[in-house]
Amino acid sequence: MSPGAAIAPLPFSPAAVLFDMDGLMLDSARAITRCYARAAAALGHDLPEDYWLQMVGTGDAACRALLAARLGEAAAAELLARSGAEYDAMVDAGIPPRPGIVALLQWLRQNDVPRAVATSTRNPLASHKLRQAGLEPYFPVICTASDVAHPKPAPDVYLLAASRLGVEPARCLVLEDSPTGVRAALAAGMTPIQVPDLVQPDVDTRALGHRIAASLEEVLPLLQAAMAEAPAAG
Repeated sequence: MSPGAAIAPLPFSPAAVLFDMDGLMLDSARAITRCYARAAAALGHDLPEDYWLQMVGTGDAACRALLAARLGEAAAAELLARSGAEYDAMVDAGIPPRPGIVALLQWLRQNDVPRAVATSTRNPLASHKLRQAGLEPYFPVICTASDVAHPKPAPDVYLLAASRLGVEPARCLVLEDSPTGVRAALAAGMTPIQVPDLVQPDVDTRALGHRIAASLEEVLPLLQAAMAEAPAAG
């Protein structure tokens, strides 16, 4: 399925919706990759523009390992320190929300649908990002990489979010932008919808058979239709 094509209706009315953060709710994936690229150029590292895309959807440790393998430990640490300082300033100013996220969250809150964040970002940075972007009040539960032993694509953070909401994993809808996050949701036994940002799903990702939406604006009608049909199904 290509973004923009007809999306299959949801087979159930979700009891909870779990959200990735970076690249899905916040335009942070684009922001951090720009910071990486500028830091690399300033430090004299000649890396292709698409090199940074492999870091989208991964945790801090994975990013550091990728850079260390390419540049060495010392150079990786220097690049991360430089890019991190610039990114921190962006976060403090408030990274813009992705189109459609506020309307979606408002509708879910108005309809008392439980919500949680399940992100590869660690705390306190994750909560700070949400707070500065004005999205924190929509989430009674925020689960981060700081809360689990294994990051995505392991299912840990999604299973923790479902547990804290008191909802069975099979009744959870997950919204993700990255293939890594989609695999984590599937491993948790949940139903994901991928809303790609910088990284479009490749052949292997599409073979997973999940729903793919071009934007968050396409997700809201799916939820509205699923919830409207719920009484008849019951």
